Amino acid sequence: MVESVVEFFEKFGFIGMFLHSFLDAIIFPIPAFFLQVSLSILDPSNALWLATIGYIACLLGTPIGYLIGKVLGESVLYKLLKKKWIDAASEKFNKNGEAAILIGAFTPIPFKVFTILSGCFHFSFWKLIGYAAIGRAVKFYIVGTLFYFYGAASASFVKEELSIILAAVAVLLIIGYLFKKKRQSKHVKVRYQESKEESL
Repeated sequence: MVESVVEFFEKFGFIGMFLHSFLDAIIFPIPAFFLQVSLSILDPSNALWLATIGYIACLLGTPIGYLIGKVLGESVLYKLLKKKWIDAASEKFNKNGEAAILIGAFTPIPFKVFTILSGCFHFSFWKLIGYAAIGRAVKFYIVGTLFYFYGAASASFVKEELSIILAAVAVLLIIGYLFKKKRQSKHVKVRYQESKEESL
């Protein structure tokens, strides 16, 4: 299925890259990463242009994915899950959504998952755009830069090793984020205790 989809969009070159990446942020099940790699192998000199087109298209598609989640996502979830579960998930997503979007934006997880969930759980739209812009830039331009400078020789590395490296970076970011949250929580508790003692 992946090969068939990639071959279809591949025929349209830059336009295919734009369409695939745009749909990837909304509802399409196959990440635009596969098409970006395929087109970059065919013409490494255009790798950075492909990265730019894919990046812009993804950001343009993000608001639509968010809107779908906001309009339809909640009603679907309430049919499938209990309200208390949805409320708990919504609370957690709004607390840790920044990390989830930033990390998810450059991992193999389909990006539509994060755009739709952001809308469904009423996460800040502008935060979604901001963190998506950072994370997607990392994903698209790492691939584009590798192909631009090293040509088709980088294909095996991008296909086999890059996803593992990005996943490892994602794990480190998660650990760093949790550590930061823990420190902030501890700092708030200390400040609260100090203010309490001062009031006495």
